[in-house]
Amino acid sequence: MFNWLEMSAADLGRGIGDGAIDPVALTQAFLGAIDSHDARDRIYVEVSPDRALAEAEAAAERARAGFRLSPLDGVPISWKDLFDTAGLGTEAGSALLEGRVPDQDATVLRNATAAGLVCLGKTHMSELAFSGLGLNPVTATSPCVNDPKAVPGGSSSGAAASVAFRLAAAGIGSDTGGSVRIPAAWNDLVGFKTTHGRLSNDGVVPLCRSFDTVGPLCRTVEDAALLLAVLEGGMAPDLRGASLQGVRLGVLETVAMEDVRETPMTAFQTAVDRLQDAGATIKHFAAPEVARAMDMTGPLYTAEAYGEWRETIEENPGAMFDRILERFRAGAQFSGPDYATAWMILNECRADWDTRVAGFDAVICPTAPILPPNAERLMTDIDYYVSENLLALRNTRIGNLLGLSSITLPTGTPSCGIMFLGAPFAEERLLRLAQAASGALG
Repeated sequence: MFNWLEMSAADLGRGIGDGAIDPVALTQAFLGAIDSHDARDRIYVEVSPDRALAEAEAAAERARAGFRLSPLDGVPISWKDLFDTAGLGTEAGSALLEGRVPDQDATVLRNATAAGLVCLGKTHMSELAFSGLGLNPVTATSPCVNDPKAVPGGSSSGAAASVAFRLAAAGIGSDTGGSVRIPAAWNDLVGFKTTHGRLSNDGVVPLCRSFDTVGPLCRTVEDAALLLAVLEGGMAPDLRGASLQGVRLGVLETVAMEDVRETPMTAFQTAVDRLQDAGATIKHFAAPEVARAMDMTGPLYTAEAYGEWRETIEENPGAMFDRILERFRAGAQFSGPDYATAWMILNECRADWDTRVAGFDAVICPTAPILPPNAERLMTDIDYYVSENLLALRNTRIGNLLGLSSITLPTGTPSCGIMFLGAPFAEERLLRLAQAASGALG
């Protein structure tokens, strides 16, 4: 029973299907681990034992009858606190939404429930999802599995911690600029960003509707594939026989390789060598359109985020962490024409990128150019906060701006991930490549 907390979601599902694992006992094991964990209240905003046990009992009955709803039927997972959950608080890490209790589940949560997954509860996050650090003095800052003094990455901070500390088989988060991939990388997990529009955002508290995406944080690529199917109510891609032989990977030199610190750089270079040894062809390339796209972050992200939240924020600005408040208010400096021009430029950049990378199966770079920053210093050193926050999301934001699918894999070096950027709506192809890459990376 004690191995259950360390197993992948897929392996737990197979155990349930084989009759070796009882979903109720499994859920009780996770609930017990949550209750006894010393960082419980920094990882989970709220645990839902009644719902979890009811769902587990139903899964157990289906397993006994031989009518399981999916390969993950009966597997317990966590949900970031911006997914609406009927009767359970959903406050998006902000005092601005204190007391907000939805009356129905988000679409992706309904899909997961329909596939038999067990909802353990809601996890902490950066305030309104507007930071890649995972620092949240308003509610709680979740721990990083590799450094108790560091932040865990954000904004899906508790989602990552719930999996890394063995308090959930997987976590569901959101990614607007890297909010799935950064905490996944800093906690040695697989983090999967889907293409904008692939999964429903209905019932998900928004940040920037033009860029918000839903994705899982989990232990394996297989888990990511199965969770993609669950979240959209579809079929999981077949990962069998995945190989790197003949695969062409491009190493993005523009922006992504600048100012990468020593440990993430060494980890990335070692990972690239392993991919090459496994049969991949590696080519370094420049893409000026990436730098041009990155310059559009202000008028696109900040302006849209402030437009989304301005009225709510300005009714009670004192309720916010001041650095998140400043970031939102920076959106006020951009005009409507600024926003429209930025989208015209970004669409040109996307077209240029698609042409440039047509010969690659995926593009790779370090997931983050930095290691998880020190939480205490972030609170006391403003310059440090600004520099680390910008660097944390810099590489991952490339995928969001260019409208790509993306996945981060552990490299074997703590808190260092390698990111794969795939074509829009080509998740199945990217997952097969990632499955092969994960074998090479060990």
